[in-house]
Amino acid sequence: MSKRFNLRAHATRILTSVVKNQQSLASLLPYQPEILSSQDQALLQELCFGVCRWYQRLNAQIDMLLDKPLKAKDTDVKVLLLLGLYQLEFTRIPAHAAISETVQACKQLKKASASGLINAILRRSQREKEAMLDSLNKKTDYLYSHPYWLIKRLKQAWPEHWQQICAANNERAPMSLRVNALRNNRADYLEKLNNANIEAQASPFSQHGINLEKPTSVETLPGFTDGQCSVQDEAAQLAATLLQLEPNQRVLDACAAPGGKTCHLLELQPQLASVTALELDADRAQRIHQNLERLQLSATVVKGDASQPNEWWDQQPYDRILLDAPCSATGVIRRHPDIKLLRRDDDITELAKLQLQILQALWPLLKPHGILLYATCSVLPEENEQVISTFLKQQCQAKILPFEADWGTPGAVGRQLFPQPQGHDGFYYARIQKQP
Repeated sequence: MSKRFNLRAHATRILTSVVKNQQSLASLLPYQPEILSSQDQALLQELCFGVCRWYQRLNAQIDMLLDKPLKAKDTDVKVLLLLGLYQLEFTRIPAHAAISETVQACKQLKKASASGLINAILRRSQREKEAMLDSLNKKTDYLYSHPYWLIKRLKQAWPEHWQQICAANNERAPMSLRVNALRNNRADYLEKLNNANIEAQASPFSQHGINLEKPTSVETLPGFTDGQCSVQDEAAQLAATLLQLEPNQRVLDACAAPGGKTCHLLELQPQLASVTALELDADRAQRIHQNLERLQLSATVVKGDASQPNEWWDQQPYDRILLDAPCSATGVIRRHPDIKLLRRDDDITELAKLQLQILQALWPLLKPHGILLYATCSVLPEENEQVISTFLKQQCQAKILPFEADWGTPGAVGRQLFPQPQGHDGFYYARIQKQP
């Protein structure tokens, strides 16, 4: 690695692409062994995720510290300030090192003229922190570190829960496993984890789920490469059980990537007649193939648009359809904190239209008496309850199929899970049966 390489400059370029160009961290943070050591890669992810997670909180401080707003062409300078403030407030990096490295990044970014401003603002933030808190603690964006539009929607939808949702979104995401029922039982795998000195406990709601005390590399998980387990959040693991699978059924998993639910269907009911995993994005479809191969499972992976079934459907109806619909992902912000910067208020209406469109398109593919399970990783009723209620009014054959559960919050239709600290993500499920 070049001696001139500055990790903060590299992080600034990535975060500027998020803020300015609306690119996701997932597309910007691939592992780069030719540039970064594993230690530097971990720090880079920590800085980028951390700034996105606390963006509104950090931005409120910058607004107070700057005498006048920075120009649009200086977005990278603002990002550097965000990085510096994040290190000072949320990491164990010594203050002198955080400030020095952040100031040094100005040279690599060809913004040497901003080094004095960066240095002054970061040092001032330390001196005046206590005085600033009185004013900052009155600002909603500082307190909850969410965009105003999302806080407003959460308050309206969940007046008794919105603060807990925001707090959980700001936590680091826990790591959960799904034990492969074809290869293990949960008790035995918990013992294997214990023998490997990995602390874990059984998930409370998924019969195959395990929650780890601390995230760990998959290479350290016993039998991971042999398919003994998969990484999957507990809320997502509930889908396969809710579908009431039986032998010889034809199943469609729409919007299936990365394939976790597809594989769980096959693990839970190995005697299915067929499983079709549908995915529009070719690169994401490749991840389904990889998961199937690792777990030694077989499914038909089809590249296609769920809203246009005539382009890929073989005209044979399905007994079960799982629709994990495209959504705002507001239930998994802790895993993808850049959602706070990438998502906009008017996206919700457009997503709801798309969700209803896909539901309407897939409905004719379901057999009479068949079950369609609608799922999202959103906590907004506009994408969940309201979509299903509209669909039920349009389809006289559609009947909501209730399910008894000890998880989530029941609604008029379906059931909503909120993100839980050290527990499951935010998710929504509604089960619909087609009447003959």
